[in-house]
Amino acid sequence: MNLTRSQKIAFGIGAVGKDMVYALSATYVMAYYQDILGLPGTFVGLILMIARIFDAVNDPFMGILVAKTRTRWGRFRPWLFSGTVLNAIVLYALFATPHIEGTPLMVYFTVIYILWGTTYTMMDIPYWSMIPAITSTPKDRENLSVVGRTCAGVGSALIQIGALKLVTAIGGGDSPAQQRVGFKWFALIIAVLFIVAEVFCFLKVKEHDGERMQTSTIPEMFKALFGNDQAMITVLAILLINGSLYLTSNLVIYFFKYDVGATLAAGASWVDNYTLFTIVGGGCQILGMMVVYPLLRRFLGNTDLFKVALGLAMAGYALILITCLVGQAGNMILLCVCGALVFAANGILSVLTTVFLSSSVDYGELKTGKREESVIFSMQTFVVKAASGVAVFITGIGIDLIGLVGNSDTEGEIVAQSPQTILGLRLLMTILPIIGLTVAFIFFVKKFVLTDQKVQEIADTLHGKENA
Repeated sequence: MNLTRSQKIAFGIGAVGKDMVYALSATYVMAYYQDILGLPGTFVGLILMIARIFDAVNDPFMGILVAKTRTRWGRFRPWLFSGTVLNAIVLYALFATPHIEGTPLMVYFTVIYILWGTTYTMMDIPYWSMIPAITSTPKDRENLSVVGRTCAGVGSALIQIGALKLVTAIGGGDSPAQQRVGFKWFALIIAVLFIVAEVFCFLKVKEHDGERMQTSTIPEMFKALFGNDQAMITVLAILLINGSLYLTSNLVIYFFKYDVGATLAAGASWVDNYTLFTIVGGGCQILGMMVVYPLLRRFLGNTDLFKVALGLAMAGYALILITCLVGQAGNMILLCVCGALVFAANGILSVLTTVFLSSSVDYGELKTGKREESVIFSMQTFVVKAASGVAVFITGIGIDLIGLVGNSDTEGEIVAQSPQTILGLRLLMTILPIIGLTVAFIFFVKKFVLTDQKVQEIADTLHGKENA
């Protein structure tokens, strides 16, 4: 079962489509329901956290259900197709909110968002789980994983870069009423593109018979993970790194609207500055994965590079805070340079954590005699969603605690915030991520042992056992 070029392209297009959808939800649901529709931030954050943690816990169950599926189209592709169509419909409903408010709006949001997470899981788990059914060659599987992760980053970056600008253009302006209309039609466009991308993947990527897939029980899955200390350290790093990045993504829109926006001349739009920042950040994140990591890898081992990337991300956050505290919050050149450090470092870290998970699979096999690839990599999806849930909950509590006044009732100028609120926003957006990354750095330095040399030694030992 060799991997063809068309399969690789189709798999990559599928990743772009599904992560455009995920990024739209992960980045803009909080701002849409809190800032535009006027729901309390703590309530929105609580529902987002509950739904995403429920969704994350649901992942292993979905994995088992998929593994037990038998159809003429295979195990994975029927779920990929059906989950995509259902999720696209719910995505549109999420941003096409009826004109209700108060308790009815709270109920609507709660039900629709939980449905969105459930239907997304229906297609996301099968997408990643079908890699072993596409090709049996280890190198091809690694290449397909890299293609999927890189293209997923592209899909996410496209939303980060262009969403708000297009929403404003479609809605005819940046007032809450106009953005409400813009989000509705933009969500419909993304939903259609999502279906097209996944149908293309469904048609071009073929599953092959002949490979037996073992089905673990839920207790077996968690036992395999908790018995692999290096996988646990990597999972903790993923949780902290992604939690920090999601916290930034959720807060940066408020930062540009209420902090940077307050420094602009009359008639200027904060959306333009936000879009510029996300273009630079998204581009640097992709460059971090595709260019900077391979370049630095020539000179540094993966563990050393991980420490450097964490340091760069923390330095970027610190410089953003310093830039704001010295009265340069409206200086887009300085903000973009600082943001470039943060997002390029996160691009590198996303590649490295995937590499470390792969190494922990070999480590676990040497330690226990069992190779638990599916278990280890399913936990990556689990913790990313959990990190997202915790981040949005902290965002919701944070914007309420600092007293941020939403703009939902204003059709004209942006609501001015107090100096204390602006300072609180700056600290939330920078200090909390620095704390998260610092904890990740400490645990990694103290506990992670899978250096390049150690990984090679493990591989040689396993290869020797196979040939014995």
